Amino acid sequence: MKKHIIDVIKQIEIDYDVKVLFACESGSRAWGFPSKDSDYDVRFIYIHKPEWYLSIDQKRDVMEIPAKHSISIPVDPLLDMSGWELTKALRLLRKSNPSILEWFASPIVYDQSFSVVDRMKELEQKLFSPVASLHHYVNMAKGNFRHHEEGGIKDYLNVLRPLLAALWIEKYHASPQLEFQKLVEDLLPPGEVKDVVALLVKRKIAGEEKNLEPWPGVMNGYVSETIQHLETYVKSLKIDRPDPTEELDRLFRNVLREVWNEEWADFVGGTC
Repeated sequence: MKKHIIDVIKQIEIDYDVKVLFACESGSRAWGFPSKDSDYDVRFIYIHKPEWYLSIDQKRDVMEIPAKHSISIPVDPLLDMSGWELTKALRLLRKSNPSILEWFASPIVYDQSFSVVDRMKELEQKLFSPVASLHHYVNMAKGNFRHHEEGGIKDYLNVLRPLLAALWIEKYHASPQLEFQKLVEDLLPPGEVKDVVALLVKRKIAGEEKNLEPWPGVMNGYVSETIQHLETYVKSLKIDRPDPTEELDRLFRNVLREVWNEEWADFVGGTC
């Protein structure tokens, strides 16, 4: 599948006249508990040629392959790809958007071209907002927990993963580990809760993720109490950050020059 993903990336570049700067795995494969029929959730960042950015109209800054954007080669039905245009990615980095920070933490990288992602990662610590990230993960855990009685093993893990991510932020004031097992080992002490989580992961990997069954009793109290604790904790945080817009603008212009060297020379010379 890796070769197919790389082929699809190359075809996106040809069909849409862009450069893909970064592509990684997201979802259960990056979290470390895929089942045999799990999708490949590939996320990527791309950049257009300089002239694309000169327009009075807002243009679409997301690609979804094959859901909304087709390419001229067949796409494996297990492959789901979604990409953000670079300026969108930089705006989200400015807001400390947890999704893009998760992409950077992915243990499975399919493509990384040019210097931009390394430079974005260097800015991550400076721009990271515990408040924004905690709100994101706690709200995700709450939303998924609200419907837990109707779910299966996959749904239960979709409560636990953001909950543990939020606990990691509380403990380290840093973007959380993406691999679920690292969160479990670091944050859960030996005991019944940790044993239940280990069993859920084992069954998810074995392909039982859609089995509908009652939520393990010990988890109700643990999840409810942890959500309550985290909601109280996040209210106590007050963290000011400098506005990084000027620095991100510079980064964007430098990347345009680096990626589209000849086009950039024509562009600034007024001959494009």
